[in-house]
Order: sequence, then structure tokens, then C-alpha cells
Amino acid sequence: MSPEEIKRLLAVAASIKERAIVSLAYGCGLRAGEVVRLKVGDIDSAQNIIRIVQSKGRKDRNVMLPADILGLLRQWWRERPTRHDADAPMTERWLFPGYKPGRPLTTRQLTRLFHATVAAAGITKPVTLHSLRHSFATHLLERGVDIRVIQALLGHDKLETTARYTRVATGMISAVDSPLDDLGARRRKPRKTKGTASG
Repeated sequence: MSPEEIKRLLAVAASIKERAIVSLAYGCGLRAGEVVRLKVGDIDSAQNIIRIVQSKGRKDRNVMLPADILGLLRQWWRERPTRHDADAPMTERWLFPGYKPGRPLTTRQLTRLFHATVAAAGITKPVTLHSLRHSFATHLLERGVDIRVIQALLGHDKLETTARYTRVATGMISAVDSPLDDLGARRRKPRKTKGTASG
């Protein structure tokens, strides 16, 4: 997805909850399952990181916590329903509680929210919540972020898995100056001629 399409998604999100979900998936490169399993204790505002616990492959990792997302999460916290977990320790509460007591939102419910937002934004191409994670990686690559840093943020074991994003970073490819351009620039320089009088 292009940055403009993601801006449209955020602009039309029907609630703080939806905006927070889209922002986490795109702004931190999270999988749908990682978004729904976030607990309050995973948000570390002191170090500006989010801890992703026991993700794919049973691995933990840290991702960045942008100031905009922290602000959204604080807004969501004021609106978040507490009827099922008011007695639970603060750090153990699900960030996005589901409809069943003690359970988080399901990935299916998350997907439904996302597709409603996509429709509201007028985006007709086939996209999924995972498209936001792909866009996160591609846009970082296009900005010149080292692919090994992106690998760590995505939680990939193998660099080859991350390297597939280089195939879709078309903006990065089109912005590269060909060495032929340098030859043309040198040819266009005015030549100095010997022994000619000016004027």
C-alpha cells in the first residue's frame, strides 16, 4: 500500500480503536495475531518500545513505540471497556479486549474492522491487515533503513525472508541514478579550448 492510501485509512477510521489498530500494524510492522495479544504491560513508554512476547516461532522481540501511537493508545485507554477485567492486574489486561470475558479481540474480529476501514477509504485493490506489515517494511527500505534493522523489527530469523521486500520497493529502484547519468553529466560540461581569444 502507498503512504497516501495508509493516510486515507487513518483519516476514515471510525473510532480511536480502529485508528490504533491500523497504526500499530503499519507503524510497528505487527502481525494481526501480535496486535490482538498485546497487553498493557507490553507498552514501555519509558523506553519508547513495545515488547512482542512469544510471537511466531515462540520468539520475543522489541519494536519502536512512536509518539503518535502512544498518544492514540492513551486515548483508547480512556475509552476501553473494563467490564470484564477491572479486577485484573493492570499489566495483564488485554489492550484490545474481546467480547468474551478474559479474552482478547480475535484476529477474525480485527480483520472485519480492518476491511470496514478499507471500504470507507474507497480502496478497492485486494489488501489484508498483513499488507500494512509489508508496507511498513517496504517504506522503511525505501527510506534507506538497513535491511538487517528491518529484519530485527519484523522478527525474521533469516535475512532471505526480509529480502523479499527488496523486490517490491519500486520507489527505491526508480530513485536510483544510473551510472549512465553520470557520463551524460560529464559530457555536458563545457570544454575549455586552448589558444582562443574571447569576445
